[in-house]
Amino acid sequence: MKGAKILIESLLKEGVEVIFGYPGGSVIPLFDSLYDSPIKLIVPRHEQAGAHMADGYARSTGKVGVCLATSGPGATNLTTGIATAHMDSVSMVAITGQVKNSLIGNDAFQEADVTGITRSISKHNYLVKDVKDLAYTIKEAFYLASSGRPGPVVIDLPVDVQMQDAKFDYFDKIEIRSYRPSHFGHAGQIKKILKLIYSAKKPVLITGGGIIISGANQELLRFAEKTNIPVTTTFMGLGGFPSTHKLALGMPGMHGTVYANMAITESDLLISVGSRFDDRVTGKLSEFAPKAKIVHIDIDPTSISKNINVDIPVVGDAKTVLEQLIEELDESKLSNLDSWHKNIETWKKKNPLKYSQEKTGKIKPQYVIEEIYNQTKGGAIIVTEVGQHQMWAAQFYKYDYPRSFLSSGGLGTMGYGFPAAIGAKIANSNKEVIVIAGDGSIQMNIQELATLSAYNVNIKIIILNNNYLGMVRQWQELFYDRRYSGTPLKNPDFVKVAEGYGIKGIRVKKPSDVKSAVKEILSSKKPVLADFWIEEEENVFPMVPAGEAINRMIGGMA
Repeated sequence: MKGAKILIESLLKEGVEVIFGYPGGSVIPLFDSLYDSPIKLIVPRHEQAGAHMADGYARSTGKVGVCLATSGPGATNLTTGIATAHMDSVSMVAITGQVKNSLIGNDAFQEADVTGITRSISKHNYLVKDVKDLAYTIKEAFYLASSGRPGPVVIDLPVDVQMQDAKFDYFDKIEIRSYRPSHFGHAGQIKKILKLIYSAKKPVLITGGGIIISGANQELLRFAEKTNIPVTTTFMGLGGFPSTHKLALGMPGMHGTVYANMAITESDLLISVGSRFDDRVTGKLSEFAPKAKIVHIDIDPTSISKNINVDIPVVGDAKTVLEQLIEELDESKLSNLDSWHKNIETWKKKNPLKYSQEKTGKIKPQYVIEEIYNQTKGGAIIVTEVGQHQMWAAQFYKYDYPRSFLSSGGLGTMGYGFPAAIGAKIANSNKEVIVIAGDGSIQMNIQELATLSAYNVNIKIIILNNNYLGMVRQWQELFYDRRYSGTPLKNPDFVKVAEGYGIKGIRVKKPSDVKSAVKEILSSKKPVLADFWIEEEENVFPMVPAGEAINRMIGGMA
């Protein structure tokens, strides 16, 4: 069997149903094999967008997303998508064509050192030089991409290997001696955690993307309800714990809620599950949770004590460790937390997330997002680009289900959201998928309107258009005397652009039209692009200034 055919058959063995791939000279044999295979091929208009589509497919399903590009510029165009997936622990296999074995290192046409370039932005990478190694490599790549702390794995495949013959044998399972992720928490550490919980008077859970990746949302809910511990949910963890639950404190950190940040600052026990203490969460490290004993549960041992020194480290899968804690928990030993919950309620009442749509002739972006929530009843998959709209979407839409919020958290990749939404919709044809974008971000990959049109992918594009790169403008307003260097935008007519690609476009300028516009958008059986003209200098609040402690917020304290 030819190498190209071996690759396709191996992907089928791994259950791959769709590939996001762009053709080129070094992958012609692969595309020829794809032509007769049952795998659905989605051709983006840019390789970077293809990687983001595979990412959105993976985040919304928990499956491995697969993208494919040719050698040289095709491969380097994938790298932003690979780095985005790496930062957010997304299961992805990226396949790149390579020049012939005999030409590698000769500066051949469309040659790039893919393994060298992707070494620091992937979980692992391979250059397959012998067709006999191909099937095993693919098996290993999928195992690495989806196990332990997930991440992108790159397979670089020379074009001559694609055309060589070998016998096709596939492996049922695989073991790598030096790679054995630990799923169970150490029994001694579990007992230490429970001892701290029994004596704590002001405990807080801080939960991250690890809850969603490991499928631990039900275990987290049971653990929180049994212990009565309030739950903060990081940006990457949104949906891992119901936002509407009485124990939910919302998002902590730079644009988190006042009450989440106050609770962390005043807590005497902070239990982190599947969160890596990102700098946007912790703020000033020396003043983060200063009164608390800190427990850190994470499947990646390199994440523990990397940013925050912890008292009890636990290496293990979030779902498994929470199961262990629930099994060992003696509820009769728990402290009464009534006083702690009264404190939190006071913070909540004094400092809610707020904005005012009244007495202004312009649309507030928060109002648009709240209206989308009201009309979807929280049942949509929300995908965002990066910027102010991303934070408003995190604050004002309520996420009660895992995998209902997709966004580039670690790398902050503008141009991520629109193609990722296409990938999410292809994986979830029965769900409403809405991308919330800024007028800057949408233009990073706006050419994918062609992909949307070609495959009639029924997603809804909401552009919150303020004619600025809004988040940078906000920092310039607050900290650089309104010197708006490089941030004002001269935008195209987004409605005409959409129509040029054969997609319905609408424009909304007045607050009184928002409700009916959202209804019209959601009722459409075809993709719609909606251009909402919002308040130009609206800011995201609350906000922790860079380098400050998280309890010193501006724009949110009563």
